[in-house]
Amino acid sequence: MRKNIVKFFAAGAAAISCTVIPATGTGTAVTEEKHLAGITFALEKYCDTVIAGIANEEQKDRETEEGTGSKKTTVKANSSSNKTETEEEFKLNLVYDRLGVANVHNYLNVRKSPDESSKIVGKMTRNSGCNVYKIKNGWAKIVSGKVRGWVKAEYLITDEKAEARAKRIATLRATVSTETLNVRTLPTIDSGIYDQISADEEYRVAEENITENWIKRYIAKYCSKKDLRGIDLEKMYKDAGNWVMLKIDEERMFVSKDFIDFTYNLNRAVTIKQPSHTSQGTQDSGSSQASLSIVDYAMQFLGNRYVWGGTSLTNGTDCSGFVMRIYEHFGYSLPRTSREQAAATRSVSSTDVQAGDLFFYGSGSTVNHVALYIGGGQIIHASNSRDGIKISSAYYRQPLKIGRVM
Repeated sequence: MRKNIVKFFAAGAAAISCTVIPATGTGTAVTEEKHLAGITFALEKYCDTVIAGIANEEQKDRETEEGTGSKKTTVKANSSSNKTETEEEFKLNLVYDRLGVANVHNYLNVRKSPDESSKIVGKMTRNSGCNVYKIKNGWAKIVSGKVRGWVKAEYLITDEKAEARAKRIATLRATVSTETLNVRTLPTIDSGIYDQISADEEYRVAEENITENWIKRYIAKYCSKKDLRGIDLEKMYKDAGNWVMLKIDEERMFVSKDFIDFTYNLNRAVTIKQPSHTSQGTQDSGSSQASLSIVDYAMQFLGNRYVWGGTSLTNGTDCSGFVMRIYEHFGYSLPRTSREQAAATRSVSSTDVQAGDLFFYGSGSTVNHVALYIGGGQIIHASNSRDGIKISSAYYRQPLKIGRVM
């Protein structure tokens, strides 16, 4: 049975999806590729209810925090009232009175209170979206994703300028509607499993409209005869429209539309979860001052450019170049490629992971991506040319190895 796709044009602080997604902290359980049987509802009505619920929640927050009890909160595509029918087709599924977009080179700190010395509670990378509650004395009170706090107002663009930018930069993303999901080397379940992805991340959709001719061009460019063994080509061509191609860390993978939901959105702020010096049971056990210093140094480059083959933390680097330069700063020598780095580090278990450890990802037994663990179930990595150096869930893909340098 082919799933009908409803696209939600969403951006910024509260991109809305119509599937309840269970989070996974370990990435070890694998969900079979089968439909969520028995779940039927009027999708449009359901989403209206969700949007209304979020609107009510945001309104209560404003009434509590700012005393604007008589103010009505609405879900709207734009804050200006005179919009054409064409403009209204692009909707931001976001409850906001004032849209803000981070106008910075790399990242913008979100602080607990409007003070430079206040605790950093999150970070907004370039072009992340937020809802601006108010601007006072050069500070903007915002909410972006799960992050609430204050940012320097001079680094935000707002209102019509923010909405115009949102229309240019919002990208189609996919979220997984199962705990974990197999992704394939070609758009058919007959092909090999490339990797496993989780509900913890939003994944970039590189090609939404797959056709028979598109597949033939793709095979001619990227595939060998070995890749086509055991695949019913006619069946694959016939079912082409039920698949999308994701681009994860510059790698191409295919997933069935039956197990994902789509949103158009901006990036959102990420919560900064600081690792601890003491044991926390299954994660971040006994992170040392040295490892925390490595994390602090790596975080300085959040939002900087990804460049394949690059090793510059400021002008552009790829994944292995990033961790190589981070550790080099502290006197450690790592090989150049992620595969060599995996071989050069000692393995640790997911129950013993510490800040500063390296997470290695790939397909089968072949490592082709590396990231630095920063604690709290998160990694920082040079991901791709669109997002640059970013923060992700450590289990956004299934790690092949966790390695320790020190």
